[in-house]
Amino acid sequence: MSPDATVPAGLAGVAHEPGVAKPDPILVVDGLRRAFGGVRAVDVDHLEIPRGLITGLIGPNGAGKTTLFNLLTGFDRPDEGEWTFDGRSAAGVPAYRVARDGMVRTFQLTKALSRMTVLENLMLGASQQRGEHILRALLPWGWRTQEAEVRDRAEGLLARFKLDHMRDQFAGTLSGGQRKLLEMARALMVEPSLVMLDEPMAGVNPALTQSLLGHVKDLRDVEGRSVVFVEHDMDVVFDISDWVVCLAEGRVIAEGPPASIGANPAVIDAYLGATHDHSALREERRRRQAARGDA
Repeated sequence: MSPDATVPAGLAGVAHEPGVAKPDPILVVDGLRRAFGGVRAVDVDHLEIPRGLITGLIGPNGAGKTTLFNLLTGFDRPDEGEWTFDGRSAAGVPAYRVARDGMVRTFQLTKALSRMTVLENLMLGASQQRGEHILRALLPWGWRTQEAEVRDRAEGLLARFKLDHMRDQFAGTLSGGQRKLLEMARALMVEPSLVMLDEPMAGVNPALTQSLLGHVKDLRDVEGRSVVFVEHDMDVVFDISDWVVCLAEGRVIAEGPPASIGANPAVIDAYLGATHDHSALREERRRRQAARGDA
């Protein structure tokens, strides 16, 4: 199968090269730089994230993937650079406003509020709640209707992510995989147009991994949302990605559909070193598939 055979229609004809322009990008990054102690963690000249598709962000450890997420979502500030989200500048915008505008991220280490129930964790994710204002909180008739709507939406997400049986339990009692589900569900409470997932499959058992993969695909196929996710498991990347971006030492070294990235010498060198050939990457993928089958 040729690399172009699996490219979505919206990306047909787009060159498989770093910084390539996309027909309808939801996120555009220009000249983004961030250094720590003289080491440049992010050094992105130009990057466009396509709308309505799943983009995989890959790269070896220390490539700058999480730092890029932190910069784009307002959790860190760059040394220089600009980026736009949905046509509006997002540079310098605080994290809460970035989320309110529709770009929401999850974390590699989940951020569940352990001493609140699962339902309360979800309801807390809804934005613009009138009852959160100190004075308005004293006037319950002004927010009761909205809170009921938020609760109904949270209950629906709990059922969708199969966490409804845990609704009244403390979030601290959830397993690692269940916390990943909770965090993804909480992100959807904001009703975002772009969901950024930082290693959503990390530390999750194989059975729950398949459930998470299904939910990520539904974000695109059922709800029409754009997704960017960081992942080290190439089988997962090849399974659900429409487009893949590879970082190494903070720079974008390759872009393209999964089949193209899997055969890209620059990607193979970044992961395995220049002394390895393409068969080494294929052998690593087969090994992981066999291990997953045994599990």
